[in-house]
Amino acid sequence: MRRLLVALIIISSLLVALGAQTQSLTGEQKAKIESYLKDFGALGSDPVVVKAVRDFNAAPPVEAKGMTEAKWASLSVLSPEVKVFAKNALADYLKTKRTPVMAELFVSGANGSKVAFFAKTTNFNHAGKPKHDVPMSGKTWTGPPQLDESSGKVSVQVSFPVLDGAKPIGSIVIGLDLSKL
Repeated sequence: MRRLLVALIIISSLLVALGAQTQSLTGEQKAKIESYLKDFGALGSDPVVVKAVRDFNAAPPVEAKGMTEAKWASLSVLSPEVKVFAKNALADYLKTKRTPVMAELFVSGANGSKVAFFAKTTNFNHAGKPKHDVPMSGKTWTGPPQLDESSGKVSVQVSFPVLDGAKPIGSIVIGLDLSKL
């Protein structure tokens, strides 16, 4: 009986995830996302954000230097290596900018490694993925609706560059809670 219950839970979770990933956005949701991108995009040139990313790029913390995806996945949210990014000055500052629609927010340096976030992310480095690479080319990016592993919410990720003048030096990704759009 217990195995059946576990199997049913797994199957229902997979169906929810599949539904979330194939869900398309309504015109109203797309318009709201564009509006949020304009509103939140100002963070990319916010002097506090720019300075923190510039400083990270020049001298990443020791915890970032040897971090691998496997090591990151093995860490708990209470690990000192995670707290360095969740409890730093930039993370504290970004939390003052949080709105109810934000399921997650993280800032990455030029190399794709995390600089700060609200909560531990699924991956430590997003280099090679559109959510980081597109903003590093100076453009914004919007992903499809998905069940986000780290927040547990169906969300749409948007990302935009952190700009030092006109030069992209990092990226900001915000997961917008689809239920709040």
